[in-house]
Amino acid sequence: MKLTTSALLIGTAAAVMPQQQQVLQAPEQLVEQLKGLSGASWTKPLQSLEESLKSLTGEARRVWDEVALMFPESFEKAAFFSSPKPHTRKHDSEWDHVVKGAEVQSVWVENAQGDREREIDGKLENYNLRVKAVDPSVLGVDKVKQYSGYLDDEDEDKHLFYWFFESRNDPKNDPVVLWLNGGPGCSSLMGLFMELGPGSVTKTGQIKHNDFSWNANASVIFLDQPVNVGYSYSGGQVSNTVAAGKDVYALLTLFFKQFPEYAEQSFHISGESYAGHYIPVFASEILSHKKRNINLQSILIGNGLTDGLTQYEYYKPMACGDGGWPAVLDEGSCQAMENAYPRCASLIENCYQSESVWSCVPASIYCNNAMIGPYQRTGQNVYDVRRPCGDNQLCYDEIDWISTYLNKKEVMKAVGAEVSSYDSCNFDINRNFLLQGDWMKPFHRVVPGILEKIPVLIYAGDADYICNWLGNKAWADALEWPGQKAYAKTELSDLLLGGDGKKIGQVKSSGNFTFMRLHAGGHMVPYDQPAASADMLNRWLSGEFWET
Repeated sequence: MKLTTSALLIGTAAAVMPQQQQVLQAPEQLVEQLKGLSGASWTKPLQSLEESLKSLTGEARRVWDEVALMFPESFEKAAFFSSPKPHTRKHDSEWDHVVKGAEVQSVWVENAQGDREREIDGKLENYNLRVKAVDPSVLGVDKVKQYSGYLDDEDEDKHLFYWFFESRNDPKNDPVVLWLNGGPGCSSLMGLFMELGPGSVTKTGQIKHNDFSWNANASVIFLDQPVNVGYSYSGGQVSNTVAAGKDVYALLTLFFKQFPEYAEQSFHISGESYAGHYIPVFASEILSHKKRNINLQSILIGNGLTDGLTQYEYYKPMACGDGGWPAVLDEGSCQAMENAYPRCASLIENCYQSESVWSCVPASIYCNNAMIGPYQRTGQNVYDVRRPCGDNQLCYDEIDWISTYLNKKEVMKAVGAEVSSYDSCNFDINRNFLLQGDWMKPFHRVVPGILEKIPVLIYAGDADYICNWLGNKAWADALEWPGQKAYAKTELSDLLLGGDGKKIGQVKSSGNFTFMRLHAGGHMVPYDQPAASADMLNRWLSGEFWET
């Protein structure tokens, strides 16, 4: 799975499309590239690769060489380095608020036992949060209160951009939602302007009001992460999900410190595609801190990549007519995918066992080419089995409209953007995550621990191929957790709009775990089914499907 733009999974697309196969190089070539490197911060993500080379076993090297022979284009076009994003940092005086992490970290309180302890856990000394009040009348993106700005990690030269929209309804009591697009490497501002935000961008560059925006009944934070995505930038890199989680915890902590009026409400993390990796890890990071000001109450993962071993088995059924829509592939291609899956599964199992770069990278390349490549070569949209891919590299023309809008000088000025330009997706980041072995890591293993504390919703538009509903349902069914037996006995039932209207999908819920299939939704459910998406969100946030 790849591109997650608003829900698009960059990874998969990048690995299987010949014109952008940037996947990897053989170890010998990598050794040459690593020679003579300076200690610059932007080379740090490669240090684990360099270390891995020293202990590479003969068996691992054979697997690596085998995949290199099968997919030579991927290796030939690989590039391990990406330059820092051009930017101009504004002086602190140009921001309305600057929250110093060191000051937050220095606050001590007395607990119930009379002992002194930090008010908030975590290593926040190097982080600062800059805040700008966005004038709604300037851009016309809703009329509600808005804030934008950057989270800065001064030691690592990392700067994450965010844009906050207050709820249209009752912001003093409505929940707060963090939205994350996937990729890895796609901007969450695509989700803002293409899916679930207060306004969308038209072909002529105008803002169109969205009646079904998720901020109708919740305040929403859109975050460009990891660094060098969208308006975010860095002289360094983040190339794995765990590292990205540290930054998100810091951002939320400082944001709620600056705006305590939003900290009392329930907080929820939602996202699509590669956010199936992000969200479990980010939630676990937050929940690991006993003293926190983040009132995390649930997570929502839409058409996500979470358990590759289970999910990759369902590419063939989805492509060949078993997912509720007509087959895209012919019988021969379907059989070829059937034949390729055992090898794919073996490689993923090796990755799960070792979690080594040298096991996980070949698994990603082989499986993406074997299980997604045949479908993508048809020209059909990997994010929607019902339609062909458009002229845009990521299949949707709206992505180009959004990029044009967000590159306007007046827009960048209004939100305080410090980069020279905006790009919807950064394929270097996608490649770097893949080369760190992040793609196939078994992040589903942290979900049982989350379920012990908060509810989890897995939802999927049933017309998506890249992170299809069959695979998402399968990994949810297979997940080992204390409530698995009760969950397994629960059957899918009709999901009705508003609880009593027309059928919009199916739902299965037991304990803290819920799965939803949204009918006629592609990879980006809010884009295809805005009313159903908003209804799902409102009912989930109200606790309708939770165990109380």
